[in-house]
Amino acid sequence: MQTSMPITKSPNDHRQYQYLQLDNGLRVLLVEDLQAQQAAASMAVNVGHFDDPASRPGMAHFLEHMLFLGTEKYPKSGEYHAFINQHGGSNNAWTGTEQTNFFFAIDAEVFEESLDRFSQFFIAPCFDLELVDRERHAIESEFSLKLKDDIRRTYQVQKETVNPAHPFSKFSVGNLKTLDGDEKTLRQELLDFYQTHYSANLMTLCLVAPLPLSELLSLAKSYFAPIENRALTKQYPKVAIYEAAQLGQQINIVPLKEQRRVAITFPLPAIDRFYKRKPLTFISHLLGYEGKGSLLSHLKEQGLAINLSAGGGVNGYNFKDYNISIQLTEKGLLQLDDVIQASFEYLKLIKTQGMQAWRYQERANLLKLAFKYQEQIKPLDLASHLSINMHHYEVVDLIYGDYRMDGLDVTQVTELLDLMSPDNLRIQLISPDLDTEKQAAWYHSPYQMKPIDKQRLHPWRDPDVRETLKLPDPNPFIIEDSIARDVKSDHPVPVVVCQETGYRIWHKKDDEFNVPKGHMYLSLDSHQAAATPKHAALTRLYVEMLLDYLTEFTYPAEVAGLSYNIYPHQGGITLHLTGLTGKQEALLSLLINKARERNFTQDRFKQIKKQILRNWFNQSRAKPISQLFTSLTVTLQKSSFEPQRMAEELEDITLDDLHNHVRAFYEKIHLEGLVYGDWLTEEAQALGKRLDHILSLVSSPSGESERELIKLENVGTLMREVSVNHQDSSIIVYYQSAEATPLKMALFSLLNHTMSSTFFHELRTKRQLGYMVGTGYLPLNRYPGMIFYVQSPTAGPLKLLEAIDEFIADFNYAVMQITNDQWELTKQGLVNQIMEHDPNLKTRGQRYWSSIGNKDYDFNQRELVAEKIGELTRSDLIKFMMQKMRTKHGDRLILFTTGEQHRNQEQLTSDNMITDLRSFKQRAAKFSY
Repeated sequence: MQTSMPITKSPNDHRQYQYLQLDNGLRVLLVEDLQAQQAAASMAVNVGHFDDPASRPGMAHFLEHMLFLGTEKYPKSGEYHAFINQHGGSNNAWTGTEQTNFFFAIDAEVFEESLDRFSQFFIAPCFDLELVDRERHAIESEFSLKLKDDIRRTYQVQKETVNPAHPFSKFSVGNLKTLDGDEKTLRQELLDFYQTHYSANLMTLCLVAPLPLSELLSLAKSYFAPIENRALTKQYPKVAIYEAAQLGQQINIVPLKEQRRVAITFPLPAIDRFYKRKPLTFISHLLGYEGKGSLLSHLKEQGLAINLSAGGGVNGYNFKDYNISIQLTEKGLLQLDDVIQASFEYLKLIKTQGMQAWRYQERANLLKLAFKYQEQIKPLDLASHLSINMHHYEVVDLIYGDYRMDGLDVTQVTELLDLMSPDNLRIQLISPDLDTEKQAAWYHSPYQMKPIDKQRLHPWRDPDVRETLKLPDPNPFIIEDSIARDVKSDHPVPVVVCQETGYRIWHKKDDEFNVPKGHMYLSLDSHQAAATPKHAALTRLYVEMLLDYLTEFTYPAEVAGLSYNIYPHQGGITLHLTGLTGKQEALLSLLINKARERNFTQDRFKQIKKQILRNWFNQSRAKPISQLFTSLTVTLQKSSFEPQRMAEELEDITLDDLHNHVRAFYEKIHLEGLVYGDWLTEEAQALGKRLDHILSLVSSPSGESERELIKLENVGTLMREVSVNHQDSSIIVYYQSAEATPLKMALFSLLNHTMSSTFFHELRTKRQLGYMVGTGYLPLNRYPGMIFYVQSPTAGPLKLLEAIDEFIADFNYAVMQITNDQWELTKQGLVNQIMEHDPNLKTRGQRYWSSIGNKDYDFNQRELVAEKIGELTRSDLIKFMMQKMRTKHGDRLILFTTGEQHRNQEQLTSDNMITDLRSFKQRAAKFSY
């Protein structure tokens, strides 16, 4: 066993780290986190779909699925999932191009037992012959789920237009066609693939737990030393991802959703070796600038583009695509060459005027501060992230590597900029109504690949930079350093520090996380916000117009780590500010002053209105189950409306209508705010007084807007069919509590916790009804509830409802079978989940803000719920189920879609069907608060 040098960590990081290599070649990172309540583990294996045999696309992904379905030591297929769930945990895995990542989190008391189960994936998996065919169908369901996903459809075109000898060209997901054959042959191929590619020397393991490093070391050796080291080496082909024939091409792709986007792509070499200086981060920092004089600002002023991002793109062992991705307007699509021309001009500007150390240092300073005041993340996220980092960074930089910027290397940056030229270029254009001549395999996306005419390339080679394009000035919001004030809070939870008629400000000084950051939430309630679909559409339009208008003024603050978001809700709008406290007030002043200007132009109004209409139109092309989740809140919340309904209203709205709406919106306002973090009480009070003064100039005080929720008591089984054009069917069955009490919250959340893994195992793994299968605890407007959901390529809504009802009817018996010990462990697992320690300022702030929204003014609702869970018996749960879900005619709401391939099956019908949503919502009984 080898141990190694210390690992650079943030001064704000209380964890202890130890890196070692076991005798079998497995690289391990141990993380002692004595503040964590959960433990986590992640294994990253250096194998992905690049390793799939040519005759078996999707094999790496198929294998990932099979490893969950039983090992020689723990052969039951649902045992691992049930164990994790019972003990308050979660687990998942993903297969990428060159890595497969398996990870889980669980209550720390059972970490050892969970590692015993987890490690067996990599020691002795069963590959149960009876489960091979079943899991093939699960892969098919996963493939089917994304058939109408534009990201997948575009990705497949990209794969078909690269060098076919490069492994990137392979179809990665797999389906019934690629994984066909008899079970015995397939099982043998799985075994062969596992033995050929899974080896301890290609794996990296990260363990995070509230245990001393010495104990973690003992666990790592005990459970992972038996993994076989087959001494494998990676041998991906030394071929370029693009040959000359694939460069200098424009690829047109027709999407399903309405969108217009161009990706200007420059193929670069692999980037891992650049991580210490991050030259591409520096280039993106300048190219992605959005203030006055930026590339995006110019394109917006010309009416050519809506947004821009720089730096994304696929990457791997010997390649990196650098993309300038631009969302185009209709005019921008017609003047595509002007957009590309401006992009090359800005690249030239960076090359000729941008190579200044202070510019690089601005970006480096931001990363330095982010690292110094690095906020903790959950053990699960940390374990997964670090296990992947072990494949990319030197040991000393496993944590610091993401933040490291050692200084500007002009030669390095220039070499990369030289590759961003018209002679090393691909253009990917996505838009409806483009010329196409082919269909991509598997996803049937129409596309065309054509050489870019040399005459088009010529003006881009050495363009004159127009005067309107400018590099950013020094950023006034960036600070060298900041220190959290060492002032203890007088109160354990937020308290009201400012209150008058129509407004209330809560405050809590943080004294746990020790970061000079703050979170400020300000909710403006107005009765005008969502009184009708037209009001709701106008409020959404106002928010989008405001965000668009503010971008140029606030971009320097955003770059400096001061971020904000404005979003509409049932009663009005919320502003959320976060970042380093030293400059937060300056940003808030800027936001308020600019918001009051309301300087909206007719051109931007037209563009933003089109954009919103397009987004709402595109929601009708989302996955069926996603559309049902939207429809659930729309059906039950009085002030929520279907995107299609709001779109009808928005079509005819004018700029004058918007200005009138904004005026009416602010006439009567109720403000509720939370200031949390490195803010002193007197600062929060002074802020409250200033906000009150500003509001008094434009509005008079008002009460809070009511949030009304449809009451399902005594309605029986209500049904609503949602029309969706998709091959799959989907269903949501929702049960609602008639009371918002801790006891009811405890019962619904415990029922969900007890059912979830069994429901998943029965309907997804055993019955193969679909890939998207689950249950969920779903509180709406404070009232607890529970949902069952399935999206299925194989069964229509009637069969899905029958399967759900059958499961519910049988579940009483399953509860009766649970031993007392298992019952207590199940309850404790849920209590641990509910009471999980907030890992950082952000999570704590979100929890406080949710409590205020739920009128949990003592901030102890979760403690009350946890206490009730502790008191519940199995008979309480069985009695609750029999009362709430006793028959198929109990009070509930069923939403469903019928897939194109299930229209000939027996249809789901009811006498209690919602056919006119508007009149249903008007006459239905409601809760309000």
